[in-house]
Amino acid sequence: MTPRLRRAGIGAAGAVLAGLLVWAGLEAADRVFPPPLDEARVVSAEVLDRNDALLRAFATKEGRWRLKTTAADVDPRLVSMLVAYEDKRFYDHSGVDPLALLRAAGQLVRHGRIVSGGSTLSMQVARLMEPRSERSLFAKLRQMARAVQIERRLSKADILDLYLTLAPYGGNLEGVRAASLAWFGKEPKRLSVAEAALLVALPQLPEKRRPDRYPDRAKTARGRVIERAVMAGVLDAGEAGRAALVAVPGVRQGLPALGAHLAGTARIKKPGERLYRTRLDARIQGALESVARLAAERLGPKLSVAMIMADARSGDIVARVGSSDYFDGSRRGWVDMSEAVRSPGSALKPFIYALAFEEGLIAQETIIEDRPSDFSGYRPRNFDMTYQGDVSIRRALQLSLNVPAVKLLEATGPSRLLVHLRRADVRLQLPTGEPAGLSIALGGAGLTLQDLVQLYTAFPNRGKAVKIGDGITGEPGQFSGDPLMTPVAAWQVADVLSSVLPPPGSPVGGIAYKTGTSYGYRDAWAVGFDGRYVVGVWVGRADNGAVPGLTGYVSAAPVLFEAFSRSGVAISRLPEAPLGATRDALAALPFALRRFASTDAGLPAIKGRETPPRIVYPPEGARVELGFKTSSDVLPLVLKLQGGKAPFRWLVNGKPLSDDPERRRTSEWHPDGGGFSRLTVIDADGRAASVGVFLE
Repeated sequence: MTPRLRRAGIGAAGAVLAGLLVWAGLEAADRVFPPPLDEARVVSAEVLDRNDALLRAFATKEGRWRLKTTAADVDPRLVSMLVAYEDKRFYDHSGVDPLALLRAAGQLVRHGRIVSGGSTLSMQVARLMEPRSERSLFAKLRQMARAVQIERRLSKADILDLYLTLAPYGGNLEGVRAASLAWFGKEPKRLSVAEAALLVALPQLPEKRRPDRYPDRAKTARGRVIERAVMAGVLDAGEAGRAALVAVPGVRQGLPALGAHLAGTARIKKPGERLYRTRLDARIQGALESVARLAAERLGPKLSVAMIMADARSGDIVARVGSSDYFDGSRRGWVDMSEAVRSPGSALKPFIYALAFEEGLIAQETIIEDRPSDFSGYRPRNFDMTYQGDVSIRRALQLSLNVPAVKLLEATGPSRLLVHLRRADVRLQLPTGEPAGLSIALGGAGLTLQDLVQLYTAFPNRGKAVKIGDGITGEPGQFSGDPLMTPVAAWQVADVLSSVLPPPGSPVGGIAYKTGTSYGYRDAWAVGFDGRYVVGVWVGRADNGAVPGLTGYVSAAPVLFEAFSRSGVAISRLPEAPLGATRDALAALPFALRRFASTDAGLPAIKGRETPPRIVYPPEGARVELGFKTSSDVLPLVLKLQGGKAPFRWLVNGKPLSDDPERRRTSEWHPDGGGFSRLTVIDADGRAASVGVFLE
């Protein structure tokens, strides 16, 4: 080999070696100084509804509204205009576009100033990830190096998504989604040409082109984007002409801020999550929040309103309003009253009547007496301090009369009512140290608005309640045990409540509902349902203060009907009468159902010779759940009889239940354990009745 060839070979080898060393150095530098992609992917946490619509977002720790955005989230025309305006060879280069740089350099030489920067979208993403205020050659070279690094790690689609998420739009707005919501009040999935062009134009100079402050500049910049889109064939001249005439938005809107209480709970329960999916419906949630806010303003100072609307078929809570205004300190709006334990007033009466229907003690036209009565020292009075005398069961429930409700609860037994409510996973909170008493009929126990709505789902579902949930505090579902009530009992109560007159001026009809007012005018309730949805409304003060004149019918019922109307859901027909459900006239009823009689309240029983005693509860062969398997707090067994002559003596497995005979037809037995037992009652004439039951 000649010396010349040898030198050429050595030179080539040196060049290759130098190239390898440069490449190795660049690779090492790339690994040592990677682009901060993880920091760039930090976005605002979002609370979503059942359809993935945004309910509420939380700013990043720097206070920015940065909603994750992908090309699939925005109008395709925006992407086309963005590429045509910012980087027409985006899909062809590897992060740096030499032709664009040469063009920018030539413009600088000709005009003596920067006309266009020659930055690619990849370089802009690099700048947005590491923002710097200076505009120097070093800063540009750094962006170019970062752009190459980004292109090596991400696909073109990923780079485009990062730009759509990070692009600045003035103030603390970042990303196309946040900007679209702030300037147009909608998601960017479907934008007009004018809207899309404005979102392409603003990131270049976001503060100097803010449409609410500099509308002329914003409109001019938008026009340049439209012109470039026409030149690139993205728009035709007609679309461009129409878009140029559209005014730019003059007001920055707030981002959606629905379900504040639930959103706060989500952050507490699942800290650090990016997406919180709920069962709410954003449209219904917004409508009911508006109803609650306006109702509170109308009702007076310091009053708040809470509401829950649930789908009785699926159990989804489609709207949950914890207060009339989360940020209203005068009403303690930060307190979520949808989960506060309060007295329900008369709102539990339908379940007492349902139990009486189920046990065959009453029919709708059964006559019951509404007169001053004494239940072993408990003397309930009606709300208006008057009495109706003889009324039908239907009328007594519609008028929410107190004495008939207490009579029926005494006949069925408070403990039995509690057992039934447990089937819907609702446990009333009783006063400390006190057993279940007759005062439950008038609100002498506590429960939440969610509990109440969950109970009322039984009426549209033929007696079977469903577990309601919002996806954050709990999931909806079905109960596997016995239904809350029989289909016939559910229909009877729903049929009665569906005929209650709505409040004056009600905007909708076809709703069955019940109201309640707690003792001392502290809580006003209204719960209504159609064939699918249940809405519960609470009105009161979050500090438990009394409000003279606050009642369920006057204060809460109008809000209930307004909520149904504004929710936008079509009113569904209530379930048809099941087999065996009838509404017989009084004359067509069996003699025993024509009048409900009770000697326990000091009122005369049906005149005539007493029939032999008959144990009506528990019935023969019943399996009664008292809590031996699931709880240390075992409920007593209520014993109920009809007929016979007082006093009565009860025997359990042949042994007297008490040393003294009782004159009451309702008694309680506190068993020591579960299993089979034989109950016997003997009246004053020696007549006896007996049943066998199995206790669990």
